[in-house]
Amino acid sequence: MEALQNLFSGLSIALMPVNLLYCFFGVFIGTLIGVLPGIGPIATISLLLPITFKMTHIQAMIMLSGIYYGAMYGGSTTSILVNIPGEAASVVTCFDGYQMARKGRAGPALGIAAFGSFIAGCLSVIGLMLLAPTLAKFALRIGPPEFFSLLCMGLTFVIYLSSADVIRAVMMAVFGIILGCVGQDPEIGSLRFVFGITDLLGGIELVPVVMGLFGISEIFSNIEKSLEKRSIFRTDIKGLFPNWQDWKDSIMPILRGSILGFLLGILPGGGAVISSFASYGIEKKLSKHPEKFGTGAIEGVAGPESANNAATGGCFIPLFTLGIPSNVVMALLLGALIIHGVTPGPLLMQKNPEIFWSVVASMYIGNTMLLVLNLPLIGMWVQVLKVPYKILFPLILLFCLVGAYSINNSTFDLAVMLVFGVLGYLMRKYKYEGGPMILAFVLGPMFEHNLRLSLLLSDGSFLIFFTRPITAVGMITTILLLISCIVPFIQRRRKLITTEV
Repeated sequence: MEALQNLFSGLSIALMPVNLLYCFFGVFIGTLIGVLPGIGPIATISLLLPITFKMTHIQAMIMLSGIYYGAMYGGSTTSILVNIPGEAASVVTCFDGYQMARKGRAGPALGIAAFGSFIAGCLSVIGLMLLAPTLAKFALRIGPPEFFSLLCMGLTFVIYLSSADVIRAVMMAVFGIILGCVGQDPEIGSLRFVFGITDLLGGIELVPVVMGLFGISEIFSNIEKSLEKRSIFRTDIKGLFPNWQDWKDSIMPILRGSILGFLLGILPGGGAVISSFASYGIEKKLSKHPEKFGTGAIEGVAGPESANNAATGGCFIPLFTLGIPSNVVMALLLGALIIHGVTPGPLLMQKNPEIFWSVVASMYIGNTMLLVLNLPLIGMWVQVLKVPYKILFPLILLFCLVGAYSINNSTFDLAVMLVFGVLGYLMRKYKYEGGPMILAFVLGPMFEHNLRLSLLLSDGSFLIFFTRPITAVGMITTILLLISCIVPFIQRRRKLITTEV
């Protein structure tokens, strides 16, 4: 009953005309960048962070959240029509969605993707609404040692699940923690990694770093590639409403994908990409005709599309209840909240309940908007796909420059953005992922703060991290994950040295 009262309170905020406008703007931009291959929600939220400085914290969260779950919707369009995933989580949709389009069933494929995403999005918001307040009450009982172990475990999960080489991911995470230490020590005021540059006394700003790492580097990477013209499969997009047999084949994959995606979204490092692959694997295993997968099975579209959208709702739970981001997008949203003077964590539900409940309410509204946007405007999204990148990249570059400069009206921030743009480009070329670095950069100050408090509580003894139940589980899990990452690397190196000898 209390949850319903809070939800109605959130709806009264989310239904304000200005908040509805920001919600619409967020889901529209999210769908657009989901349709355009190669941009993605990380780069888009990075670019749009500066414009949220003039908004209230609620408006900023409503818009940025809309971009995230809107991108999950939009990615299916390019996967089905062009066989190019507009967003990483839509890679799996290419397997059967494009084959359905080639068979003249692009309409049902797009329709079931939209309806499945809507159902999964709504179910995940219900889960978020019911689970988050309970977890927040439990989180009030844990102290700095528990937070430190959870931060370690969360970052280690992201490293462990990284698609790049695990050792490289560890290097990026360590580099991110070092970047988070730049500036004055918050406790004793000593200078760290400043090198005589006065602009670094206050530390490195998040926005120029992420804009350079994901926005500028994306421009460099695309300019380097031969800008081949994308060919859109010529088919009549008709019959967007799936027939009874399509629904019969899809309803259980949608429900299974919704539950799986939501649960994996809660886990650090889980998120939409892993959820969609896991859903596809489960549906293929449970199917009576697994040989149809990859040839145009509608279950191969319904399950993964539901899973990646449900994961977005699950990702918000650790952010709002523990203040721990489960992926890079959540790290950016954490940064946005901190910029607006709001501290995510167990006390958020008590001090700023309007943020949580207005975002939850806006998700219901946004999912409805997305259903309306995705079906009638598919023809327009197809035309958007034809826009040449040589027109897009100057606009993205201009937006990056204006956004970075507007933070502090400082040319130093422009320099930081360009430096990280070059660094991000080199990281892409040499297969180093930016995700672990950004997560560690955002979490670095929290690592340090909770580590210091823990050691103060224990008079400097590190045994405090192994004598408390939650902390011990977190630290042991972290150590085991790191060992499982490093041992195969050592074995490969030993085998290589033996072969050379």
